[in-house]
Amino acid sequence: MTIMQGRSTVRQSPLQPGDPAPDFVLPAVDRDGTVSLADYRGKTPVLLAPMRGLYCAFCRRYIAQMGFTRQKLRALGVEVLAIVATTPERARLYYRFRPAGVPLAADPDLTTLRAYGVPHRALTPEVSQIFASRLSDLAHELKIPATDINEIQSALCRRDGYEPTQTDEEDLQRHGGQFVGQFLVDRGGIVRWINIEGAAEGEAGVGKFPSDDELLAAARASLGLGPSERS
Repeated sequence: MTIMQGRSTVRQSPLQPGDPAPDFVLPAVDRDGTVSLADYRGKTPVLLAPMRGLYCAFCRRYIAQMGFTRQKLRALGVEVLAIVATTPERARLYYRFRPAGVPLAADPDLTTLRAYGVPHRALTPEVSQIFASRLSDLAHELKIPATDINEIQSALCRRDGYEPTQTDEEDLQRHGGQFVGQFLVDRGGIVRWINIEGAAEGEAGVGKFPSDDELLAAARASLGLGPSERS
């Protein structure tokens, strides 16, 4: 996998609206071949959603939701690309049986998240506790009758048809406390809107993703679209 555009592959702060989006070439998960930001340039705006690995219950859930989100954004002329931080082989195996309904790319080394400046923290006990607390909130939201974090994780895995592997455990240890974000890039390759996990709400925002209404509003405002206007 490569990141191009002649810039450092690791940014110290997130890209901002008006910045050029670093290009990338990644293995596709939902088809053969590769996918790149250049595939969209000059054709359509794209919402990029780089995620953590399959080990992340929040990300598995959001990728599933994005299949529905994509249909709404496409009505505005906006495409969606989700990027999962696991190996292409592992991602293809999981999504072969649970099709996502959204184009997917694999980035096991988090190169895209780093190039786009999404924050990363060491997986300290404090960071682990933040994620555990948010998993408890998710279990409550989904009415999962479990309080122990291990029980919650097992219940979420069963719900998603997900069986952790050694690859997933290695990804978790390598990635540490990686946060995620969403970037709306116009057809010229310029970032027009961003959302960074936890940036607005702090710890309470960990594991939260923009709603469809928020994404649609961002697309209309950032791309100069009226309430019912297509790109």
